[in-house]
Amino acid sequence: MTDNLHPISDRLLKQNDRESLTGQSAKVIWMCGLSGSGKSTLATALERKLFSQRRLVYVLDGDNIRTGLNAGLGFSNEDRKENIRRIAEVSKLFVDAGVISINSFITPNADLRTMAREIIGKQNLIEVYIKASFETCMQRDVKGLYAKADKGLVPQFTGKDSGFEEPTDSDLVIDTETQSVEESLEALFQFVSPLVKA
Repeated sequence: MTDNLHPISDRLLKQNDRESLTGQSAKVIWMCGLSGSGKSTLATALERKLFSQRRLVYVLDGDNIRTGLNAGLGFSNEDRKENIRRIAEVSKLFVDAGVISINSFITPNADLRTMAREIIGKQNLIEVYIKASFETCMQRDVKGLYAKADKGLVPQFTGKDSGFEEPTDSDLVIDTETQSVEESLEALFQFVSPLVKA
């Protein structure tokens, strides 16, 4: 049935047209790491810092993705892959719209991270590994997920029932075990800021 579709991409505005309006270079800042590593904390803090500099920016994370767009997906390997695929496709649209997207997702293995990069485009994605050990994240347990996982209430919990492959080729590594939130945010901001300037 797709034979009846008539592409209009050649008539649409281009990414650089929209970037000239926003005065920024649209990027996807994809933060991966274990639950409790500090991804959401840093994502929201970075959003506010960039916004204060008049950047058009938006955070994508589990709260606004799994309650809407991906509400029907679970945590099987197939569902995790589809979850990341959809997020990457939405992020690609954000970049095309000239928006800086800050993504906060566990993204537990290299295959998923590679897929996201291929969909979005290597030139448009900044991968940041928010590093903290399973033990540290379990002690923090900011969302109470580790306690639930111990009781068997969270199926396929990453780091416990489902593996996490530590990234080896991220553009930036932020170690939240050795740095405070303020130090981590400053390192993240100093790295990202020049990359999102027009």
